[in-house]
Amino acid sequence: MRAVLTWRDKAEHCIYDLAFKPDGTQLILAAGNRLLVYDTSDGTLLQPLKGHKDTVYCVAYAKDGLWSPEQKSVSKHKSSSKITCCSWTNDGQYLALGMFNGIISIRNKNGEEKVKIERPGGSLSPIWSICWNPSREEHNDILAVADWGQKLSFYQLSGKQIGKDRSLNFDPCCLSYFTKGEYILLGGSDKQVSLFTKDGVRLGTVGEQNSWVWTCKVKPDSNYVVRRSCQDGTISFYQLIFSTVHGLYKDRYAYRDSMTDVIVQHLITEQKVRIKCKELVKKIAIYKNRLAIQLPEKILIYELYSDDSSDMHYRVKERIVKKFECNLLVVCADHIILCQEKRLQCLSFSGVKEREWQMESLIRYIKVIGGPPGREGLLVGLKNGQILKIFVDNLFAIVLLKQATAVRCLDMSASRKKLAVVDENDMCLVYDIHTKELLFQEPNANSVAWNTQCEDMLCFSGGGYLNIKASTFPVHQQKLQGFVVGYHGSKIFCLHVFSMSAVEVPQSAPMYQYLDRKMFKEAYQIACLGVTDTDWRELAMEALEGLEFETAKKAASCHGCRGYFLKKRGETNNDLFLADVFSYQGKFHEAAKLYKRSGHENLALDMYTDLRMFEYAKDFLESGDPKETKMLITKQADWARNINEPKAAVEMYISAGEHVKAIEISGDHGWVDTLIDIARKLDKAEREPLLMCAHYFKKLDNPGYAAETYLKIGDLKSLVQLHVETQRWDEAFALGEKHPEFKDDIYVPYAQWLAENDRFEESQKAFHKAGRQQEAVKVLEQLTHNAVVENRFNDAAYYYWMLSMQCLDIAQDPAQKDVMLDKFHHFQHLAELYHGYHAIHQYTEEPFSSHLPETLFNISRFLLHSLTKDPPLGISKVKTLFTLAKQSKALGAYKLARHAYDKLQGLHIPARFQKSIELGSLTIRSKPFHDSEELVPLCYRCSTNNPLLNNLGNVCINCRQPFVFSASSYEVLHLVEFYLEEGITDEEAVSLIDLEAPRHKHENKWQEITSNSQTLRLDETTDSMRDDDPFTAKLSFEQGGSEFVPVVVSRSVLRSMSRRDVLIKRWPPPLQWQYFRSLLPDASITMCPSCFQMFHSEDYELLVLQHTCCPYCRRRIDDPGP
Repeated sequence: MRAVLTWRDKAEHCIYDLAFKPDGTQLILAAGNRLLVYDTSDGTLLQPLKGHKDTVYCVAYAKDGLWSPEQKSVSKHKSSSKITCCSWTNDGQYLALGMFNGIISIRNKNGEEKVKIERPGGSLSPIWSICWNPSREEHNDILAVADWGQKLSFYQLSGKQIGKDRSLNFDPCCLSYFTKGEYILLGGSDKQVSLFTKDGVRLGTVGEQNSWVWTCKVKPDSNYVVRRSCQDGTISFYQLIFSTVHGLYKDRYAYRDSMTDVIVQHLITEQKVRIKCKELVKKIAIYKNRLAIQLPEKILIYELYSDDSSDMHYRVKERIVKKFECNLLVVCADHIILCQEKRLQCLSFSGVKEREWQMESLIRYIKVIGGPPGREGLLVGLKNGQILKIFVDNLFAIVLLKQATAVRCLDMSASRKKLAVVDENDMCLVYDIHTKELLFQEPNANSVAWNTQCEDMLCFSGGGYLNIKASTFPVHQQKLQGFVVGYHGSKIFCLHVFSMSAVEVPQSAPMYQYLDRKMFKEAYQIACLGVTDTDWRELAMEALEGLEFETAKKAASCHGCRGYFLKKRGETNNDLFLADVFSYQGKFHEAAKLYKRSGHENLALDMYTDLRMFEYAKDFLESGDPKETKMLITKQADWARNINEPKAAVEMYISAGEHVKAIEISGDHGWVDTLIDIARKLDKAEREPLLMCAHYFKKLDNPGYAAETYLKIGDLKSLVQLHVETQRWDEAFALGEKHPEFKDDIYVPYAQWLAENDRFEESQKAFHKAGRQQEAVKVLEQLTHNAVVENRFNDAAYYYWMLSMQCLDIAQDPAQKDVMLDKFHHFQHLAELYHGYHAIHQYTEEPFSSHLPETLFNISRFLLHSLTKDPPLGISKVKTLFTLAKQSKALGAYKLARHAYDKLQGLHIPARFQKSIELGSLTIRSKPFHDSEELVPLCYRCSTNNPLLNNLGNVCINCRQPFVFSASSYEVLHLVEFYLEEGITDEEAVSLIDLEAPRHKHENKWQEITSNSQTLRLDETTDSMRDDDPFTAKLSFEQGGSEFVPVVVSRSVLRSMSRRDVLIKRWPPPLQWQYFRSLLPDASITMCPSCFQMFHSEDYELLVLQHTCCPYCRRRIDDPGP
């Protein structure tokens, strides 16, 4: 840990307190009667604030707040002594007070004392600073207390002390937690700020001053610390940097945690063990079964309990109680090595210096490369490019080589014959240690490691890539972040930031590099590090073909086919052996050539005969006319058929090319496998035998193979008929997508099949896809009528929505555009009515309702505003008014309830509602003649409160702006529809909104433009460009006339909008897109991408979870589009 001074300043007056802005960008100081505001990034004094006539003693930024200006009084409580400090718990429920008489009082929010802690020093030890630990990971609230008895203590919320008092040896003046409660900062009479652990262990000094440090604060969510000295007004701003302290040996990695603990991690088994040192850990070194930890005043030497490679239990072997200063620490079996700039010191475990080496330049890298206990070798790299090997028991260093550039990283191969160096130019250089020859070099390296199990393999990292190099072959690369620190077998150990991980790297790539050069033994060594079964088999085959029998045998054993490659003892004919190998591999032609070359033609003939490969046998013998050969085979097949050996006959017919006869026999006997083989081997030009195969496949109930055959010869019409006959609709649909000319042949039978199976919804969709619009609409209208008659109003709403979308689809035809668009709007309106009325019907007909009273109240009002003189079929005005009356009365809208009951008196009321309505009409008379103001709907455009019953319908009475309702709760959403200025396309508008340009301070002006239609337009001026947004400026605007004036926006206004505040209904043509702006961005709104209905996001997510689809259009959640 080290503290870096970022900036320093000195105020003219005495500084009593300071505070950070919650986001950490500014620092406020109380200096004299002024407040000084600093920029924390560079210490620039932004501005002095005046306003106090006397000295300012404390300053703080408001966060959550405890008192607000609306409160008329602030509660006050007396204390037994002067309060010197205070601190709230994280949840704000308790306040700890530190007093001058040495007492700590913990009180609740009401000021009642819950716990009283009396310190041993009493009034002689005033409590000067307290602070609760801000960590959310602690199970209990922990209070840190610093008093002028020069003690640091910790307490629980219950008042129980945690541990013992920590002696400070100075008077503490300030205490604060660093980062998220992991460390403590203390400052006071020792004229410095010290860093402690959360348990009170001192770690080091942040910085020193010329006078007492009175206050010290931490910049929020950072590692920056500011402190000041009261007397001379000095302000210092430091950055704390915590360096990585760690050590690695093969598969064991040790690193520092929480500054005072050491964690040893086994990179293979992923086991971890924690060693608590309770002091600052300065250096760590690990080697075999040894672990060295340097603390401020001593070095601890640990050893493993046993020699087991997986043992993780360490015990203290030796303690060297002495303070050391070193740059690097190395541990061996019996010694520790201290690196101090240019000097190396070797000490025994008892702390006695045995020998010392003085180098010519700074030591940049040191590593233990093994050796007998007490005689280990060290590999040392210097800044001047010199590389040395030092033995612990030898005073003289051995110069391995000297290069021109400084050394950054070193490693020696397992046999100590090669040396890999990474220099300061990020170049990886590999040398032969004996000849000093540079073998090769590779760029972009920051660390390097040899494979401990393979002499010729190394890896190096750099530029975000891991590079693996085998021998002199090209480098194999793969992406990897971090530094390579070890390479063991197939595992590469990588350090990324503060974590070490073992990366499993397959060795296939280097193995194949060796195979390409026929270096089988080296390839086998690489394969032993870890390759797949396929790689082992390939290695065995390649070695066998290269006559490397020992390697092939080993590889075959690893692959699990040990008895596969056995050469007869004493056999010397390699051609004959390879011929057997090729025959087993299925390379029959190569095997026949080798049999012939070795003089064993009879074996080749036997092979072809056993395999029934008569044609190849004839070619091999090179005798006889091909026609005669065919005739011979055909006669043999006829003979086999006559003697009732159809299998052999089929094989011979196939060999003779008589596929039709072979197909007939196979089809009559039901041999599907044989038919498959024949069909797949036939050329697509041979249509007759292939059609016969397809016929038998259909007959034998194997439509899949029939489809494959039809596809092979390109008979798509027969393929479509096959799919339709076998009702394999998915395959038929896929074929129809690729070949639209078969759409009628697919969808019409499919729709008829669906209708026959009472699946009318799917049947309607199928008619629609087939282009049979009249049949599709007819089915859908019948479904809608049935749903209404059967009181399934939710289904009716869904069917009307589907009807509207089909009308919109048909409207793309210019000849039917106007009629279809009218029908589209009509059906959309009916879908909205039935969707809302579904809840009303459930409420009045079923004993229980899942809808909230507010939802039923909103739906009733929505329906009454939307219903015309003659309501649609199935929608009851009595039920709607009855629901409105009951919910209005329950919610306090008594005036509206009375109006609803009065309306009901003029309607024909069913007998089952008569008593309830009469009773409600009487009881409502006892209620006030007014409505609750909380229920009054608000226009989000002009901020006008609208009446609960609006003669104009679902629009604002002032600005005529249509309301946008939630499709679930039917609340008025905080959305305002706006229109694009003429000349702006939808694509341009979306691109302008997506820009999300920062908003400048500018002025908006409303301009009313009157031409053939009245519009409201926003335009910007060059002089003043403030609030050029129709949704955030002058929303209290009152409409002048009775006509609706839409909001029309220009390009500049679109550019100023935020994409997350704009919802767009992207209607397909010929409809125009609709744009809506959210006026309350924090209240999330979700729009269904299919039906474009709006919902509160929470309501929509709940409904989707319940139904797994949109509640309006029933779009599945896994459907990517509308």
